[in-house]
Amino acid sequence: MFKLIAGTCVVENEEITMRTATRLKEITDNLDIELIYKGSFDKANRTSHKAERGMGGMYPALKVLDKVKCDLGLKILTDVHETYQVPEVAEVVDIIQIPALLSRQTDLIYAAARTGKIVNIKKGQFMSAYDSTYAISKAGLITGDDRSKVWITERGTTFGYNNLIVDMRSLESLKKTGCDVIFDASHSVQTPSTGVFESGGKPEFIAPLARAAIAVGVDGIFIETHPKPWEALSDGASSLPLDEMEDLLITLKRIHEAAH
Repeated sequence: MFKLIAGTCVVENEEITMRTATRLKEITDNLDIELIYKGSFDKANRTSHKAERGMGGMYPALKVLDKVKCDLGLKILTDVHETYQVPEVAEVVDIIQIPALLSRQTDLIYAAARTGKIVNIKKGQFMSAYDSTYAISKAGLITGDDRSKVWITERGTTFGYNNLIVDMRSLESLKKTGCDVIFDASHSVQTPSTGVFESGGKPEFIAPLARAAIAVGVDGIFIETHPKPWEALSDGASSLPLDEMEDLLITLKRIHEAAH
């Protein structure tokens, strides 16, 4: 069965985080899908300095993520932007994510891999599937031949200005790395820098792209979701409404079962 990485783009507050995580757990428990809760403790890579970044610091957000982990028994994923953040983040999370825009940052990948946690590398919008092998090999210098410690996530490729496309052939190419391949159905539908101080998105394409990726045979799906995407502090335009998640996952499970 495929794994689901899902949650709000950024940790906004405890109430929204716990409500989202609780509902996701209910759905995935019923469908027998592994859930990894995702929430960024800080959105340091926003389009504008005027855009919202979250709760205002690493520690308040990590405390909320730790509550999700302890109260609901879920694995946690968050991203890091600086090497100094890695040790304290590793105290809470199970998977450390390298953001797409930082996927060539050698020292950041080294630091994440040294924790012994799983490292999820988001393939940069500027990278081919082949180029991503260089980022994977950086983590591999620390983890050795244990490819279970490194995941690679496809999140679309820059296509001119303010647009991304997904080449489904890259999913097959990424499988050859031996790493778990994740498909990010949210960031793949972004329209970078098209909103007011932020990126826009085309969420109507989340479901069809996720269906296609499951049919190809990825190991996991990444979907950002929110109870009210139109009120989300970050990436609401590329988030799936929480009340649509169950129907989509039912469909994805059926496709997975038929394809395997």
